[in-house]
Amino acid sequence: MDIVFIHDLQIETVIGIYDWERKIRQKISLDIEMATDISKAAKSDDIDDTLSYKSVAKRLIEFVEQSEYELVEALAEKICSIVIDEFAVPWIKLTLHKPGAVRGSKSVGVIIERGTRPA
Repeated sequence: MDIVFIHDLQIETVIGIYDWERKIRQKISLDIEMATDISKAAKSDDIDDTLSYKSVAKRLIEFVEQSEYELVEALAEKICSIVIDEFAVPWIKLTLHKPGAVRGSKSVGVIIERGTRPA
């Protein structure tokens, strides 16, 4: 199994349960690992033969910027569904950070894995 990854993809969105959070945009950060087979792309050196991290990032930026979830759990679940369904990824590990959400902490959030991790 090979992994294509994106680390620290920062996106502003409406996220949170408190009234004040519903009125502002907050930055979240995503770390994403996606299972794929890079062998065809490694041989051809052609972007069309690989999982394009640029395409994944562009799609997630577009989605997250327009979203208005209350819980990071719900947003994380939807992000994983998009990647699996739209990019034919069999397994994804997502860490969603919400910096500044807890005083004294650099970041809080969730780590989820979806799909079947290839051997």
